[in-house]
Amino acid sequence: MVKSIINKDKIKSALVTTAGQLVRARISPDEALGDLFVDVQKRNIYGDGKVFVDLIPKLRAKQLKQAYLKEKNKPDFDLQNFIANNFIDKKIHQDEPYVNGGRSVEDHIVALWHHLERRNRLDRGSLLALPYKYIVPGGRFNEQFYWDSYFIMLGLAANDDWVMIEGMIKNFAYMMRRFGHIPTANRTYFLSRSQPPFFSHMVRLLSRHKGKAVLIEYLPYLLTEYRFWMRGQSKLNKTEYRSYARLVQMSDGSLLNRYYDNKLTPRPESLREDTDTAGLDTVRDPERLYLHLRAGAESGWDFSTRWLEKGQGISSIHTTDIIPVDLNCLLYQLETTIAEAYQVLHQPILFNRFKKLADRRARAINKFCWSQDDNFFIDYDFHKQASTDCLSLAGIFPLYAKIADAKQAAGVVKIIEKSFLKDGGLMTTLTESGQQWDGSNGWAPLHWVVIEGLRNYGYYSLADEIKQRWIATNAKIYDKQRRLVEKYKVTNGGGLGGGGEYPLQDGFGWTNGVLAVLLHENQRDTNTKIT
Repeated sequence: MVKSIINKDKIKSALVTTAGQLVRARISPDEALGDLFVDVQKRNIYGDGKVFVDLIPKLRAKQLKQAYLKEKNKPDFDLQNFIANNFIDKKIHQDEPYVNGGRSVEDHIVALWHHLERRNRLDRGSLLALPYKYIVPGGRFNEQFYWDSYFIMLGLAANDDWVMIEGMIKNFAYMMRRFGHIPTANRTYFLSRSQPPFFSHMVRLLSRHKGKAVLIEYLPYLLTEYRFWMRGQSKLNKTEYRSYARLVQMSDGSLLNRYYDNKLTPRPESLREDTDTAGLDTVRDPERLYLHLRAGAESGWDFSTRWLEKGQGISSIHTTDIIPVDLNCLLYQLETTIAEAYQVLHQPILFNRFKKLADRRARAINKFCWSQDDNFFIDYDFHKQASTDCLSLAGIFPLYAKIADAKQAAGVVKIIEKSFLKDGGLMTTLTESGQQWDGSNGWAPLHWVVIEGLRNYGYYSLADEIKQRWIATNAKIYDKQRRLVEKYKVTNGGGLGGGGEYPLQDGFGWTNGVLAVLLHENQRDTNTKIT
């Protein structure tokens, strides 16, 4: 029995550890480097602002700032030479190239896991140390990203690499001990924001391999994650819209969540883009605009018409006014996972407490995010007390979380099949805006969520059709170009995705992971039929 192998004193000790004194990390490059940082980013020295924030300084920040102030006004001063002399470009070079000829896509993915593997046990510049090896998304993304990692883990599980999966989960536990939450990734400039909370899904994935005791082992961290998202309940009645940080009290008293960020400055990795966006809006306070941009980045959907005023551009972004249906479904799943862990621990009072919290959230999602007119789940603007009217694949998350009733599921499925499904897979939204989380771009994580959501309600045929179309889109590009990318175009014959703030990236972690698990399913089904 699970009960017999659980050391309750160890669990209590872990709970105290995660709730203890947090360790202060090195500050973000924008805070550390002052004018030097602003000048480099505004002059667009690298074309991609993330390059500079990822460089490793050779000197302490104070020395660098002094050296810059001393030299920058000299007639022969060259900013690029100054950077080259004072920073290390620690690019990761591997023998295995991204583009591989002559390999099956399955073998390519296995090779990519080695290519995308990283280890760093010391803080280096903005990169924060982690105790275990991890897989990065690829391209410009050379860190252990939060929600990317779950979909990477799905692929690793298909390859039975449970050592890597558990190491990555332990890295997230380490970050929670160190910072009190899981940041976007292990970079100093990401510490003020998180990402879609998939940690409970990672723990459940590992529990399928190691058993229910895993729920108990990671219960302290599940609770740490929950406290982070629910922080500020005592302050809600002191604000205009009864909202504080990531928490919102709705008109009926129920609690739901939003994306947020703890800073009111441009994103360090996108300073030029954010200040340019602020220049487009001459009415709003720039600090408020930066908060909405940062919150949009925390959502993982950076950016999408989900966060914009209807029919307007990026300067109309108002992410923190919105109750995202997907976020709240993920937090419902976090609450049910905590409840199950307490059930395994034979703690009925705590089980019932979190079960009730989950049930209340499910009712609130159905009340505020279900659109009877659209027959679809849609984000809710709690400032306007109305639906945002933006139909997106986020609307499938209530099926993924199994909180929709049969009639609602049928309505969602009808729209998915009629409006979102194209020859190459699923559109992200029904609007072409130029933002990367819109229109005809198809994304691996959303395809997985839709497929699983449909299976939860018995729509196996449609789930399989979506799966096969998505596999075909991935295979088409791989056959032509011998690479896997972060997003694909699903209309007009399929192709490479586009839009957003940076060029299309190769690699690519979650594409590899979802494709690997789907191909594994196909192989398993084939073997079953043969048997």
